[in-house]
Amino acid sequence: MAAQTGLKLCSASLRRGQVADYSEDCVWRTPRTFVPRGFYAKLSAFRACLTGLMLPLSPSLLTTLAAACLYAAATLYQGTRLATGAKANKRLLVTLGVLAVLAHSASLITHLLTPIGLGLDFFSAASLIAAAVIALTLLACSRIPVENLLVLLFPLGALTALLAQFAPAGTVQIIDEEPGILAHILLSILAYGMFTIAVFQSLLLLVQDHQLKHKHPSGLIKNFPPLQTMESLLFGFLWAGWTLLSMSLISGWLFVENLFAQHLVHKTLLACLAWIVFSVLLWGRNRLGWRGHKAIRWTLAGFCLLMLAYFGSKLVREYILHI
Repeated sequence: MAAQTGLKLCSASLRRGQVADYSEDCVWRTPRTFVPRGFYAKLSAFRACLTGLMLPLSPSLLTTLAAACLYAAATLYQGTRLATGAKANKRLLVTLGVLAVLAHSASLITHLLTPIGLGLDFFSAASLIAAAVIALTLLACSRIPVENLLVLLFPLGALTALLAQFAPAGTVQIIDEEPGILAHILLSILAYGMFTIAVFQSLLLLVQDHQLKHKHPSGLIKNFPPLQTMESLLFGFLWAGWTLLSMSLISGWLFVENLFAQHLVHKTLLACLAWIVFSVLLWGRNRLGWRGHKAIRWTLAGFCLLMLAYFGSKLVREYILHI
């Protein structure tokens, strides 16, 4: 009897030792439940598969997906209404946009804010500018008829939010600078955002002008404001963007130690060229009455220079030179 008891105790201790060894080898401990052990093995294999696929299971994943779904829902709703020639419910559209921007902003906070400073990598910067553009457009909807721009901006917001979440990060430089430098960065982002709105406005204006000239107006442009109003809105955005870009260049000259340092010279020169292009465009509008295709071409040229100044140099530094 004593021998049998001893054998039972020894076998129990061996089983406990095996379970302890199994628990130490796993990343997580198997809870004491009545679920078969095979279930946990399958779950572990599934987690390993996700890790192998490098799925970014970060805290911002939920807010990113929520923002993308809300942007997609708003785009689908507005696009369907415009395609049939009907007018979208402005309150519903703005509500969906505001919810999407809030989710987008919550996702951006986790990407941008780090314990040691502001991490503004390539895709996070693009996502931040897209969120700022959409927020500015939603604010403007209460005063001027620019809600048609959202049918182009909402997909941009969804794309940049997903890229910031899933695209591989390059060489990220942490920004922990003086308030003057941060003000310069904020002014630059607002300037890029305002010029982005102007470019989308010019594209809608181009489509509207083309269809009116060929006398085949589609359902897309039937709800557009008159052509003259669209042009006035375009130049209003250009004036606002030019003002913000001027303030950005001035703040950079005041607070950046050397605007023509090796890693800044391309950005500075291209930004100055873009400022000249937009200045000539605005002068031509006031003095020579430029409009239509000429104004659109100058707008696109200045925007390309501005995007090369920031995103071009950023792309080369983070993904090619790794500096």
